[in-house]
Amino acid sequence: MDAGDIEGLARALSVRTYLATTSPDLEPHVVPVHPGWEGNTIWIMTAHSSVKVRNALANPKVAMHWETNDEGDGLLVWGTAVMFSDLDTKERLWTGVFSYDLEDFAPNGLNNPDVGFLAITPHRAVHAIAYGAGGVQRWQQH
Repeated sequence: MDAGDIEGLARALSVRTYLATTSPDLEPHVVPVHPGWEGNTIWIMTAHSSVKVRNALANPKVAMHWETNDEGDGLLVWGTAVMFSDLDTKERLWTGVFSYDLEDFAPNGLNNPDVGFLAITPHRAVHAIAYGAGGVQRWQQH
């Protein structure tokens, strides 16, 4: 498995994943998100005022877990998160990157200063087949 395989594995499992962050006082926080992909970067549309963004700004190390399918296949990704809210990034990502209409969740989002995108750069991944009984594929950035 390499970095380029992560998107395909994730899409085969689910459109939804769970993002784990930690607060400055190390309290865990897990939320469901619907990511988009641009190359090997995982993007999440979100609000600057959200707990996940506040946590990522304090500690950019995050983890993601895609829902395990009926066969027990699952995907875990660890990465580093950076928040973007500049208009150029918002315009570039607003159409074509996500599999849903961002306007449904952030009306007037391009002009809303609270709306932005969390970029997650993966540095490690584990793909477990049949809960690991069918094998485990690992990738780590060197």
